[in-house]
Amino acid sequence: MIQFIVHDENDSVGVITVEDLKANDNLTGWIMDQDKLMDIKINQDIPIGHKVAIRDISEGSTVIKYGVDIGRTVSNIAAGDHLHVHNVKTKRW
Repeated sequence: MIQFIVHDENDSVGVITVEDLKANDNLTGWIMDQDKLMDIKINQDIPIGHKVAIRDISEGSTVIKYGVDIGRTVSNIAAGDHLHVHNVKTKRW
């Protein structure tokens, strides 16, 4: 069962596509452009539609989703962490 989607293997996040995911769940994701699967263990509960880090991302780094720069990290983020407004900010302001 696919639980998250990544556009390209060079993205830094995937998007959760199912509900009720809990910390320490093992997920399977689909990398669309390369048509391959990847597995990751999540570190927190993550709601449907939110982002999960698919690799470690250091503080101040650019976050790539669907091949697009969506902001920068304001703290170190580990693979499997939930990304949202608490740890990613826009570069516009």
